[in-house]
Amino acid sequence: MEQSNVEMITKLVMEALEHKQTCGFAVPIGVSARHVHLTQADVETLFGKCYALTKKKELMGGQYAANETVTIVGLKLRAIENVRVLGPTRKASQVEISATDAVKLGIKAPVRESGNIKGSAPIAIVGPKGAVYLSEGCIIAKRHIHMAPADAAAAKVQDGDIVSVRVDNERGTTFNNVQIRVDDSFTLEMHIDTDEANASKISTGAVAVIVDNRGA
Repeated sequence: MEQSNVEMITKLVMEALEHKQTCGFAVPIGVSARHVHLTQADVETLFGKCYALTKKKELMGGQYAANETVTIVGLKLRAIENVRVLGPTRKASQVEISATDAVKLGIKAPVRESGNIKGSAPIAIVGPKGAVYLSEGCIIAKRHIHMAPADAAAAKVQDGDIVSVRVDNERGTTFNNVQIRVDDSFTLEMHIDTDEANASKISTGAVAVIVDNRGA
């Protein structure tokens, strides 16, 4: 056998073995409902001067669900009430909704990674003391997996990688284009929105398995 063929076969075998090793890494699922991130200036506009968010529940990465809720308003004054605010405050305000929410609000929200709001949908936020209009900032969150560095090493993935995962329940759903996000403060968890969860009959606490670390 020619040397070039031997090298090609060896490469294919090594790639197959590496792929096999990355399959089967289990990840718990968290279903993420619509929520809002706010700047301190917008917090004060919505809730009053010098107002500080109050903590309801600790989340990963130093975040928390606040006790405060707001109303979000789309085109033609279509609104959704009691939308949870997450803290701490950020440099830019952002609203994360589902595709169904976008239809209800009458807006065209793009699928984006959290924080990537340039050119996203406009939306208004109404609180007990005032209102804020965002010319951009409303997105449908891209499905993703939070990982600590040790988890990423065990799964043989890196921050920013795109993977596919499978959920073996009665709907037997495979999710493609799942983004890996790695940080020391993260707890292992895959986040999907309520539309994805309802369509696949998934609830928080279900388990997904990484089946392909090359994504899509």
